[in-house]
Amino acid sequence: MNLASWILRNGRRFGDRPALAHGRDVRATWAGFAEQVAAVAAALRQVHGLVPGDRVALVMSNRPEYLIAQFGAWHAGLVAVPVNARLHREEIAYIVDDAGARLVVTDAEHADDVAPLVHDVASLEAVLIAPGPAWEALTAHAPMPMTERAGDDPAWLFYTSGTTGRPKGATLTHRNLLMCAMSYFADIDAIGPDQGVLHAAPLSHGSGLYGLPHVARGAVSVFPRDGVDGPELLDLLDAWPGLSFFAAPIMVKRLAADPALVAVGPEGLGGLATIIYGGAPMYLTDLEAALAVFGPRLAQIYGQGETPMTITGLSRADHADVAHPRWRERMASVGFPRTDVEVRVVDDDGVELPPGEPGEILVRGDVVMAGYWNRPEASAETLREGWLHTGDIGSMDEDGFLTLRDRSKDLIISGGMNIYPREVEEALLHHPGVAAVAVVGRPDAEWGESVVAFVVPADADAPPSHADLDETCLARIARFKRPREYHLLDALPTNSYGKVLKRELRTRLG
Repeated sequence: MNLASWILRNGRRFGDRPALAHGRDVRATWAGFAEQVAAVAAALRQVHGLVPGDRVALVMSNRPEYLIAQFGAWHAGLVAVPVNARLHREEIAYIVDDAGARLVVTDAEHADDVAPLVHDVASLEAVLIAPGPAWEALTAHAPMPMTERAGDDPAWLFYTSGTTGRPKGATLTHRNLLMCAMSYFADIDAIGPDQGVLHAAPLSHGSGLYGLPHVARGAVSVFPRDGVDGPELLDLLDAWPGLSFFAAPIMVKRLAADPALVAVGPEGLGGLATIIYGGAPMYLTDLEAALAVFGPRLAQIYGQGETPMTITGLSRADHADVAHPRWRERMASVGFPRTDVEVRVVDDDGVELPPGEPGEILVRGDVVMAGYWNRPEASAETLREGWLHTGDIGSMDEDGFLTLRDRSKDLIISGGMNIYPREVEEALLHHPGVAAVAVVGRPDAEWGESVVAFVVPADADAPPSHADLDETCLARIARFKRPREYHLLDALPTNSYGKVLKRELRTRLG
């Protein structure tokens, strides 16, 4: 069970069809993609001496060479370690070292940060720059047959975003990634070879995972010329109709406000298949704005790197079902359990809770990681009795829709009462003067914790008053949940995937 078999099959079946594109330009047909993958695999094994199970790190911007390197590593029986190229060089060094990577493939943009790691990381033997002379030599090498791999063999070390402490490498096997792709077909989109996937988000995380089912079906992988804005998206949809892409909610919000997309509206976006969003909260007000621009072409996923983006989901049909009496409530949820997993909500003793009661979210299925790379204690703590303990707090309704409350570490307990930051954030976002908000807890000698809101005003010259914000909260949530303090910011601190770094906000409070 080697995922690289998809490339070989598509090379035979769709040989002359486009496989990789940069903007409107075709960079490789499926036959050419398959040939380069087999050549890279041979060079990695025969020239660089790598053996099955060795790790190859990828530190690159989104580009066609990225997928050639990733599938080339799999073809050779190696383990890919996609690294977020936006990380600091010390963070990149940590991941390369922790994975024990023997080789890194990078690009000219990141070579200055990555090339010195040959001297700093004990396991690392070579850094290849793609494109470049060394890369051209790899792709020109005589191809080799694909290496057989078992379903339980590691394929991808998915390093967590590291919002708290050092990131851990979730070991995703070939079976895990196969199930991730199959679940996409079952719950999100059937996909056909006449469709495509736009890599607008980092390939090291969501876009890479949601690219897999598109590769499996022979769809074209499209790389934007620059960052994706409204005019660029419209041009790519014209060139590649049937295009889908993954985006963090912050990107969906930005695109929904792009004048070029607002001007054409849903009727002018006929070439758009699906926008898959996830990885951070999508607030209901932002979702309604996005639906007004894109129409019912959105699908939400809830997942983690440990169960590659596959726990629950809201389908396009769910988004379109506006006549349902609980439509708004469902849109504020993270959806229904996906086809290939079981999901439970439990109390501190592991007892399953009734509908409406919040508790920790547990998941099990063949998509769940094998464990954390070289961290047996952390693996044992997270994977208990066959269930992945997500650390997320949520509740199920009577129809089986899961509402995500917060990470367990973000839960605020004030005066013995549980307060979920997300519901306070949702309330504050109803104020027209609030562009963005994040809520955290501050230690409080009397109450245990008090609620603090960091607010980005829509108009910096006319920010909402504390009294106005209080009034907005009190119209929607219980008095004890309203913030005791409001702090105005120009922008919320986020990581490169758009997740708000609440740890930094707590640090600001002292």
